[in-house]
Amino acid sequence: MRTMGLDVGDKTIGVAVSDPLGLTAQGITTIKRAGEAEDLAELRQLAESYQVGLVVLGLPRNMNGTIGPQGEKVLAFKAQLEAALGLPVELQDERLTTVAAEKLLISADVSRARRKKVIDKMAAAVILQCYLDQCSRKNI
Repeated sequence: MRTMGLDVGDKTIGVAVSDPLGLTAQGITTIKRAGEAEDLAELRQLAESYQVGLVVLGLPRNMNGTIGPQGEKVLAFKAQLEAALGLPVELQDERLTTVAAEKLLISADVSRARRKKVIDKMAAAVILQCYLDQCSRKNI
C-alpha cells in the first residue's frame, strides 16, 4: 500500500507518493486548482493509479501552533477528500516544509525558474517523508 502526501494551497496542490514499502516519498505532480469537483476527481484518479491506501495532508499552522485561515481551509478540504476518495486522511504539521523544500532545491543547484515549477510537489514530498519517518520511529 502506498501513501499519498498533499500540500494544499489556494492555487495548486503538490502531490507526492511513497514507495510500496512506505520508506521514501517522491514528488509526482502539481495540480493547478480548477474547482473542488475537478481537483477531487484528479486526486481520485492519482490515488487509484498509484494504489494509495492512506492520504497525508499537510496542515499549515502558525509558528505558535494555532490554526489560521489557511489551516481552516485545509481542515474543510480534509472532510471533502475523505468523502471523495473513501480513504483515511491523516494530518501532518507542515510548518516550514516549503522552506525545507526550497533549501533542498537550492543545494541541488536547481534554477529559480525550475524551482518555481516543482516547489509544491517537493513540499508535498517533505510533508510525506516527515510522516513516514515518524511512523518508522514509532515501529522501532
